[in-house]
Amino acid sequence: MSATCNDRDYEALARLVSPSGDRSARMQAVVDLLWQHLHGAGVSWLGFYLYTDGDELVLGPRRDKPACSPIGLHGACGQAFRSRRPLVVRDVAELGPNYIACDPRDRSEVVLPLLDADGTCWGVFDVDSHELAAFSASDVDGLTRVLRAAGLTV
Repeated sequence: MSATCNDRDYEALARLVSPSGDRSARMQAVVDLLWQHLHGAGVSWLGFYLYTDGDELVLGPRRDKPACSPIGLHGACGQAFRSRRPLVVRDVAELGPNYIACDPRDRSEVVLPLLDADGTCWGVFDVDSHELAAFSASDVDGLTRVLRAAGLTV
């Protein structure tokens, strides 16, 4: 795991977000805040994918480069969406043909489902890294804390 993981102070970041405002504004605030604090800590991209209808997710607020959109539900984001469980991918090469490669330099990622109080999954939050094994369960816990503080998941 990357030594930079220790630079991810999610507890402090969760105190900097608020559940007020509309969902789009809260998503943008989260990506801006996390990008500012995590880009130097092994994160190469982060953003939201939103479920509309059918079998795909569309790109929402993100930082800092374009990404694939829409994407099918067969990749890592789709797996987290369908299972409603976080997914830590140590090595994206292990996903084989199910991996949707928006940036060929990405080596690992963490994806968190976004749930309403009734259990409906309305999207996912995806964080990528060019480093192998850049994420762990502590990232899942920390990112979930930030997303909850922003009122974006239960």
